[in-house]
Amino acid sequence: MKKIIILTTLFYPSLLLASELVYTPINPSFGGSPLNASMLLNKAQSQNKHKAHTVEKTYAERLQESLERSYINKIVRELTDLAFGEDPTDNVFGQDSTFISGDYEIKMITSNSDSITVQITNLINGEITTIEVPRFTP
Repeated sequence: MKKIIILTTLFYPSLLLASELVYTPINPSFGGSPLNASMLLNKAQSQNKHKAHTVEKTYAERLQESLERSYINKIVRELTDLAFGEDPTDNVFGQDSTFISGDYEIKMITSNSDSITVQITNLINGEITTIEVPRFTP
């Protein structure tokens, strides 16, 4: 009996201090504080040992890409000018045109008075994308 009383007096105070376990999430995706997001992302990135495979491009490849970007930008600028009522005689695309750039063929159909049709054909797989741009006349 003496042992039971001693054990009870030893464990009884610890039972009074016990409380229920409360889970507080850390990850903001699961209800945690949004302030933890950058910390968790930094930890994940520091543990990531994978490096993306990069291929160094030659000067000729970079020059070709730059020329193609300039070429496409010029087409878009001219198309926008034509669609928004600029004088078609000043525009490069006053008539239907076809361009080939890399693996793509671009057909500009400007003869329709209501819209401008751009047809982009992938020369490798034959996939065709058609974009119609309405004309806005002042």
